[in-house]
Order: sequence, then structure tokens, then C-alpha cells
Amino acid sequence: MKRRALTQSRLRKLLPLLLLSACATPKTPATVATQPGGGFGSDQQVPDYAKRPYEPFSRLNAIAIAQREWRGFGSIVDDSGPGPDMPKILRPDQQPGLWQRVGDYWWSGQDFGAKEAGWTSVYNANGTPYAGTPPAWSAAFISYVMRAAGAGTGFVYSPLHADYINAAARGEGVVRAERLDNYAPVPGDLVCFGRQSARSLRFEDLPAPRFFGHCDIVVSATPGQLTVIGGNVAAAVTMKHIPTTPDGKMAGPDGRPLDDRFPWFVALNVRYDQ
Repeated sequence: MKRRALTQSRLRKLLPLLLLSACATPKTPATVATQPGGGFGSDQQVPDYAKRPYEPFSRLNAIAIAQREWRGFGSIVDDSGPGPDMPKILRPDQQPGLWQRVGDYWWSGQDFGAKEAGWTSVYNANGTPYAGTPPAWSAAFISYVMRAAGAGTGFVYSPLHADYINAAARGEGVVRAERLDNYAPVPGDLVCFGRQSARSLRFEDLPAPRFFGHCDIVVSATPGQLTVIGGNVAAAVTMKHIPTTPDGKMAGPDGRPLDDRFPWFVALNVRYDQ
């Protein structure tokens, strides 16, 4: 009994200290600035399976991750080419469960401390709904796939495709820029075109000042055709098909892409570990 009373006495003395400790202001993690123009940054927020990574950087994993996200958006296939912006109420990426998924692309696909990491396709980093069209998230999608597949510090994670396209043109990291008439993309590679003022961009222009673009990941290559998956296509993760020459190139000997729906200008050879 004496021993029990002594313990209770000590607890009464310690209780105020425990309460003070519980009420103390927690330390805020330091913000790590990303490198301007898309550099190799910090990955503090990335799950261990991708950060360590648990498996080598694998094209099979990258393809499977892209296909999983495509199925999650309803397995949409759209070979119609570019179209007008979709009304907000109809956008798949505005629907419950999917706008949060886009938030996951931004969170894991951007470097720690980047302002874009807190974005979704409905709310900005402050939790306020966008007044108009949400930010384009196609580069966040590709960045997410590369990160989750284990690219680690070998890929430039960015809200703009231009940053990792330019890195590929400079021979940095795990990507290499290839001419469309000289290289046959294989599953796991990326294929890209310019948007808006960059529609006339050519392979010879790389590396170029930061520009708007779009890239898809190749998930299948058969004679005469590539099957690719990209994000923010028809406001979803969408599949489309690209015609190729019999030997798998996207452009003929004259350098002109066979697919005239989009201004394709570069393929990115992704150098996986396996």
C-alpha cells in the first residue's frame, strides 16, 4: 500500500509537467525550396517504397502504375484528338474520389516544399476552390508515375513537362531525348508534344526556354501503333493510340510525325534499372 501511495504521489507531481508538454507548440518541419526551373529536389514526403526504393526502377512497375490510374478513372480511351475544355460539372477530375487522386499526383509528384504539392483538381493549397479551370496536372501525373516506380533522384519532378524534357536533352538523369524519325519508343518511354505557343517546337530547339507541353507514357508497342496513357486528357487519365512506321518510329524519313492530331516532336528514352 505504501508503495502504491508513493507512485500516485509522484504521478500527481508529474501531471502538471505532462500537461505542459502536451500543450507545447510542435515544431514545424522546415520548408525545402526546390530548384528554379525544375531541379533535382527533396523527397521528404515520398513513401519509403518509392524513396528507398524497395525495388529497382522498373519499366514494368511504371507501366502497371499508369494502367492502374487509367482504370481508376474509368478506362477511358479517346482517339478523337484535342477538343474544347470540358464544362466543370462534367470533368471526371472534379468528381468525388478522383479530385483527391489528382491531389496525390501533386503531393508525391512534386518536390517537398513546392507550392504545387498542395494542389488538387478542385482546391488550391489553401483549400479554396478554383474560380476557373484548375491547373493542368498532366506533368504532375507523369512525375507521380516516375516517382512511384522508383526513379528517385534521377528524374526532374515538375509541374511543367518542359523541365524534364530539357533535362533529357541535356543528358541529365534517367531520360534521354530522341528524334522521332530515329528512335522507336518502347513501353515505359515518354512521348511529347508542344502546346499553345510551343506547338511549332522542334527537336532541334531543345533545350528550350520553359514552355507548355504534354507527355504520355507508352504502355504498349505493336507493329504500326503505340498505346499511351496520359493525365489531364479530357480531364482524366486517358488512353490513346499513336500510329507508327512498321519499325515503330513516330515519324517517317522526312521527319514528319505520322499522327497529325498533335504536334509530336520528341520521344524520351527512359533508362530503367530493369
